[in-house]
Amino acid sequence: MNNKFDALKDDDSGDHDQNEENSTQKDGEKEKSERDKSQSSNKRKVEQFWRFYSHMVRPGDLTGHSDFHLFKEGIKPMWEDDANKNGGKWIIRLRKGLASRCWENLILAMLGEQFMVGEEICGAVVSVRFQEDIISIWNKTASDQATTARIRDTLRRVLNLPPNTIMEYKTHTDSIKAWEEFHGLVNSSGR
Repeated sequence: MNNKFDALKDDDSGDHDQNEENSTQKDGEKEKSERDKSQSSNKRKVEQFWRFYSHMVRPGDLTGHSDFHLFKEGIKPMWEDDANKNGGKWIIRLRKGLASRCWENLILAMLGEQFMVGEEICGAVVSVRFQEDIISIWNKTASDQATTARIRDTLRRVLNLPPNTIMEYKTHTDSIKAWEEFHGLVNSSGR
């Protein structure tokens, strides 16, 4: 049968059943091929990143006050960036000594698309401080509670956090307001 509509003809030859089966097999093979390409692409991304990352200083090796930012291409690690302005971030405070392992697990989970929230993840930050280290993951849409919950749960899993770990979600709008109040740009009433 040369025409894809030939299978719709009403004949008793039984060929249409075989064609439907072949078509289903081809669709399955196509889906598998696309999945394999995606996995291969992700593997290449991780390998390329690992070549770069293996030469970097780890967060736990830094002293003093430092921040590492890893954001998608075209997204600036700023609250005001178009991709971030309606979003927020999950914040986890870590005791000293855990930042390097947690940072590595987080960025590999991002590269491997383990969060399964589409394009919602913008980037991540690790902040090295004197008494603690802070890891945060930024997303685009703070109002999407199902997505923010999925990010939280995946974060808890990929960082292997104990159940009692405190995780805080903060919208970028709230962060901007707090920053402005702290710097005396507005009073607490918003003026």
